[in-house]
Amino acid sequence: MAAGIPLNDEDRWDWLILLRDQALQDLKRGAKGVVITCSALKKKYRDVIRTARLYDEEPDANVHFVYLRADKETLLARVRSRQGHYMKDSMVESQFAALEEPDELEVKQLKDVEIVDVKGGIAEVSQLASDAVDRVLVSR
Repeated sequence: MAAGIPLNDEDRWDWLILLRDQALQDLKRGAKGVVITCSALKKKYRDVIRTARLYDEEPDANVHFVYLRADKETLLARVRSRQGHYMKDSMVESQFAALEEPDELEVKQLKDVEIVDVKGGIAEVSQLASDAVDRVLVSR
């Protein structure tokens, strides 16, 4: 990505599996919880992380996603305001081309996705994300 070349599915699989497996190892070592931050642009990427539930030796690893929803214009404006950052307009375009927003199955049936609108400022979005995490923790 730093070279301006978008990642493809093949680039992401091993990385997603590594993230999932590392989170499970941390839980086995006694961590009370693990937070993974990644774009998980497609449902199949989120599904790789969801499979942690199947590999967890303890009862049910709880997997939830906080989806930071933004329109392309908001993200382009933010990218353009950054000085010296590797993410350029073309990368935002490629991310939106690959994006599969969480669907009704994920949000309403699996109930493992919280959606946060990120149009606001840092403080507002941080509070909304914190509130989303609180909702997940309360629902456990």
